[in-house]
Amino acid sequence: IAPSSRFLARAMTGPLSKRDRPVRVLEVGPGTGAVTQRIVRLLQPGDRFDLVELNPVFANILRGKFDSDPAYHRVADQSAVHQAPVQEFTADQPYDFIISGLPLNNFPTVLVREIFETFFRLLAPGGTLSYFEYMYVRPIRKVIGSRPDRIRLRELEAVIQPYLRQHRVHRSWVFANLPPAWVQHLRPRLRGPV
Repeated sequence: IAPSSRFLARAMTGPLSKRDRPVRVLEVGPGTGAVTQRIVRLLQPGDRFDLVELNPVFANILRGKFDSDPAYHRVADQSAVHQAPVQEFTADQPYDFIISGLPLNNFPTVLVREIFETFFRLLAPGGTLSYFEYMYVRPIRKVIGSRPDRIRLRELEAVIQPYLRQHRVHRSWVFANLPPAWVQHLRPRLRGPV
């Protein structure tokens, strides 16, 4: 609806801001870089930053920022923009932080299941996945949406809720965003798959 606010960006990067060693960071669905801007400010020497963006226009905008924007250019040699669906993205090592801006409530259930499986495949043990969703959008749309949309959202809930029950460590409330949002922070547990 509107670009992510700096308050949402701060909530999404909260766990990253508290680290005490070099880390690997993956941003998924950065768009034009509203959250990326905050991430690049938090990066330190020795960190690795990968961005996965499906839209080629947005991927090129981000590449341009690493070439020309001083804050981005400072970390350009430790960063890379990959234009691909996240489910096709592979990495040689897992990530300590995955920060996702994907609009999961708009996707088909099968795709959301694949995305969560990919997140947990790419996340290091003890790593943190942070993603946001607009407050109350799914519950409201489950009531007032079209019948196919209501069915899809119920199925989506059935995919997402087990991950939240098993892996959520914190939920941030961000009222200073349009619309207000929740940021979910998940960390893999040692229990079996969801």
